[in-house]
Amino acid sequence: MSANKNLVEILTHSKIYKDYERAFTDATGLPVTLSPLETWRLPHRGKKSENEFCGMMAEASGSCAACLRTQEQLSQTARGEPKTITCFSGMADTAVPVRLGENVIGYLQTGQVFRNKPSETKFSRTCKQLADWGIQMDEPELRRAYFGTRVLSQRQHSAAVMLLRIFALQLSSVSNQVLVRQQNAEPPIITRAKDFISKNQGYALSLSQVAKAVNTSTFYFCKIFKKFTGLNFTDYVSRVRVEKAKNLLLNPNLRVSEIAFEVGFQSLTHFNRVFRKIVGESPTHYRGTLGCTA
Repeated sequence: MSANKNLVEILTHSKIYKDYERAFTDATGLPVTLSPLETWRLPHRGKKSENEFCGMMAEASGSCAACLRTQEQLSQTARGEPKTITCFSGMADTAVPVRLGENVIGYLQTGQVFRNKPSETKFSRTCKQLADWGIQMDEPELRRAYFGTRVLSQRQHSAAVMLLRIFALQLSSVSNQVLVRQQNAEPPIITRAKDFISKNQGYALSLSQVAKAVNTSTFYFCKIFKKFTGLNFTDYVSRVRVEKAKNLLLNPNLRVSEIAFEVGFQSLTHFNRVFRKIVGESPTHYRGTLGCTA
């Protein structure tokens, strides 16, 4: 399993994701799924909130292939920002990217809804398309499911997407914490090193200094640290400092420059560059999204 898929798997089983998934569906009536970047499956298949019409499509090979192509197109176009596309039946699907720093690791997906009231004309076109694919279905059942699909106004749909955008930011933060804190049955030397870094992250830290603090050689420490944290020493320290900075940014009375030096960066320029690389946006913009400006 790739690192990104493993991280998405961890997030999917986290309490914060499960709580949000339940709350989002209860509030909107829509399904939501956290999917890795590259996956060959229908995101909402088998869920209680799956659209009945989409469930019927998933059971037929021709329409299932068309739905998978729609998901592939969605994943390719949502790398930069949330995207919504319409499938052959006229239903909308949306993907919101979840980032780890500047890299997209997965998508929050929802949809299987109409953004305009379904019509007899659109239903006839859908039936014709299915017939062209050689798919035969019970028309009364298909009609009931089609016209029973939830219809969202533009305002309601935009609000649902905004909820996903906000949660995507939270998941990005959790992803960074997972990388910093994940234990992986680490040996005591790594635990002591992490503790030393945490207590001294506001000061200049070097690899040799931390190696000495845990009574091992620099070469051995460098090798074992990367093995059990998945990060080199410099990247790990940067992530610890950025996590501390994100908490301090909640205080509108602290200037960004003060926070930079408080968490251990030697220059504001370096802090801004590292913060953007890890979080995906500048400290000032991040603070603004939290509504913490003075």
